[in-house]
Amino acid sequence: MHTSTERRLIWLSRLTLLGTLLTIVVILVGAWTRLVDAGLGCPDWPGCYGRLLVPDGEHAALRHPDAPLDAAKAWVEMVHRYIATLLGLLVLSVLALGWPLRNTHHFPWSISVLLLAAIIIQGAFGAFTVTLKLWPQVVTLHLLGGLSVMLLFFWLHLRLTSVSEKKVIGAKCFNIFWGLAAGLLILQLGLGGWVTSNYSGMACQGFPACNGQWWPHMDLSEGFHLTQTVGPNYLHGQLHAEARVAIHYMHRLGALLLGVSLLMLWYRYRHNPSVARALVFVIGVYALQAVLGIANVLMWLPLWLALAHTAGAVLLVIGMVRAWWCVCLGER
Repeated sequence: MHTSTERRLIWLSRLTLLGTLLTIVVILVGAWTRLVDAGLGCPDWPGCYGRLLVPDGEHAALRHPDAPLDAAKAWVEMVHRYIATLLGLLVLSVLALGWPLRNTHHFPWSISVLLLAAIIIQGAFGAFTVTLKLWPQVVTLHLLGGLSVMLLFFWLHLRLTSVSEKKVIGAKCFNIFWGLAAGLLILQLGLGGWVTSNYSGMACQGFPACNGQWWPHMDLSEGFHLTQTVGPNYLHGQLHAEARVAIHYMHRLGALLLGVSLLMLWYRYRHNPSVARALVFVIGVYALQAVLGIANVLMWLPLWLALAHTAGAVLLVIGMVRAWWCVCLGER
């Protein structure tokens, strides 16, 4: 391998690791934006009241008289957009640096292109989040999109590292156990997004029972009605109490099923030291997530704890990808 190629691979590996970390920052700032009700701090996109910087109240009133300026919330929203823009520039840098290597054997060019597509779609969802006034479907997909971008950055980093170190990925690294665990993880992340986008975090009071009942009164059909009307402002949600209970309770059940699947996965690989260690980390993060989820309910959803719960979900995805990577490399 030529020295210039090696240097390029090293820089790509560094950039994709930076991209992974920066995506985590974007996800957490996005969660902060949502938790402090700043998602509509700027009523337009990509600017804020038509400006790239938050304007004064007089300009805001002339531009959007129906949306009074809250400068603090507007700045939270714009900081989120600035960091997301930086992330988009980083994706373009990765593609530009990887272009000369696109035909190199084992170079993951297709993942780089997929990453570009994901960041473009994610940007579109960012716009729709504002223009559709926090429509829960878009908010949930925006969260899943952020996690997808992070996953692609991290997977690309791992692939580039393997190319640099001349490691070969195994032909078979996926089975029914991974399919079950991955499917339940995606479902649980989606349910978590649906909980937060419909403001259902406190719909169930108490734990382990919900509102004093093991099977509470809930409206599943309304809670998971995915064709909600576009148009109303969904800040603070539009669903009635029993629909929110349904969303919250299904998230709890999803967490239980995910935990069982992770234990099954660990049992399957318990004799493989490398994979078993990686899965022990995943199970540890899952246990921490469960504790954080319970604490959020018992402590009435404090801001810092809700943000920590989002960080736990990010760490869970990273851990699962790392464990699967160990399987794909056939590490012992």
